[in-house]
Amino acid sequence: MDEVPLRQEWIHRAACADADPELFFPVGTTGPAERDQEEAKRVCERCPVAHQCLAYALGSGQTSGVWGGKDEGELAALRRKRRAAERWEARRAG
Repeated sequence: MDEVPLRQEWIHRAACADADPELFFPVGTTGPAERDQEEAKRVCERCPVAHQCLAYALGSGQTSGVWGGKDEGELAALRRKRRAAERWEARRAG
């Protein structure tokens, strides 16, 4: 896995920097939590550093919240794809 730097300079340019963090970390998956999650994703859509945010979340093992426009389920799917690609590369190289 990639090393994740302690300082994340990009975070100061994030569209969510002044947003309520609870929007990005809703409790539950239905009703108000689902609406908050969708609103968080809309913030990410206009974010100039969404790619860096997503890379950070994947590299640092974030398992909850909305990161780079992806929710918890989408983050988990991306991690599974990454691990599968790494296994495939290892078999191919070995």
